[in-house]
Amino acid sequence: MLKVLVADDEPIARNIISLLLFSQTDIGPIDEAKDGIEALAKIAKNQPDIIFLDMQMPGYSGIELAAKLDPKIVIVFVTAHDEYAIEAFKLNATDYLLKPFEDDRFFKALERARIKVRSKIETNYTQLTQLVSVVKNEPNQTYKNSLVVKEPGRIRLIAVEHINFIAGGGNYAEIHLFDNQVVLHRETLSALENQLDPEVFIRIHRSTIVRRTSVCELRPNDKGDYMVLLKSGDSLTLSRGNKSKLGELLI
Repeated sequence: MLKVLVADDEPIARNIISLLLFSQTDIGPIDEAKDGIEALAKIAKNQPDIIFLDMQMPGYSGIELAAKLDPKIVIVFVTAHDEYAIEAFKLNATDYLLKPFEDDRFFKALERARIKVRSKIETNYTQLTQLVSVVKNEPNQTYKNSLVVKEPGRIRLIAVEHINFIAGGGNYAEIHLFDNQVVLHRETLSALENQLDPEVFIRIHRSTIVRRTSVCELRPNDKGDYMVLLKSGDSLTLSRGNKSKLGELLI
């Protein structure tokens, strides 16, 4: 069984990676560290096979920490900052994940790490040069297959394919699923909009995002807005400010 350390100062980032790892039958103990100092101590104590390492942490940054480690340790950097890619690979990174990443992209990085652990070889810098090129040319914008929702005592993964529409206000959003469940999620609607594929979802109001294929009827009202009827029987509003999106809904 492979031992893994997840080092990131953001709890939600650690939780996402740990949840993805938990589904893998060959992954044993999953340890976590919230900063570079704690990570270094846990590496010395537990000797993990693979480290998912955030680039920017208190104590030691990912770059500083990687420079202190045995070059045989398998490292996958996880960060929102692609400008560190070349330096990361010079420090023996097996792969480099840009936040937010798709589940498939994560599992590709995990598989590369597995191969490297089992082959017991150090980094091939020729291959890393090619990999850096691939990473730098990847689109920065990726869309989520699932949303991570923190609830009291648990963390849920909500599949995007199950979402009918989302209603938001302030820092919270209500995620309405096709099975009539409503899940409260602490995130702004604007942040969620950036995570969802615009070919699948459309924002029709400052407080509403809807799945395009859920819409079945539009009805104008005397205020200049439109009532948007969904196949589920729900009724939403397309505001006057979003009239330009009428054509998109009618395609």
